[in-house]
Amino acid sequence: MVERSEPAGTKNPTTAERGERAVIVSRTFDAPARLVWEAWTRPELFRRWWVPKSSGLALLSLEQDVRVGGGYRLVFDLGDSKTMAFFGKYVEVTPPSRLSWTNEESEDGAVTTVTLEEKDGRTHLTLTEAYPTRDALDRNIGSTDGLPEQFEQLDALLATLG
Repeated sequence: MVERSEPAGTKNPTTAERGERAVIVSRTFDAPARLVWEAWTRPELFRRWWVPKSSGLALLSLEQDVRVGGGYRLVFDLGDSKTMAFFGKYVEVTPPSRLSWTNEESEDGAVTTVTLEEKDGRTHLTLTEAYPTRDALDRNIGSTDGLPEQFEQLDALLATLG
């Protein structure tokens, strides 16, 4: 099953496919892989595009130690003095083509892998969230819902970095 996440005619549409235990999201960016990589791995850039503006969430803190065995932690303000944290470890770091990390905030945590393939100055990105079981995927299927908006924000950021 393939779903288009943006209206037909979108310049660089985001597509999503659900498998037995994984969600696979892809999009092409009008930027070289090295810039897309930097946007994923440099905290000062990552924080500028990662949170969907429509979510109403505020990113309170971001820590990234992008190396195999290094960790990351994102803390969001949910209002009413409540926060939510996402955290894990990087398990593969191969600049500028592959980045993989664990999501350790629950026992259902996925392993997320981003691959970047550059052709003619454009970069095709594939993001895979692989869950330990089908039930874990079913419980977390909404985790990628914000990606089309996030990727639009990433497009805008990349246009400023060229």
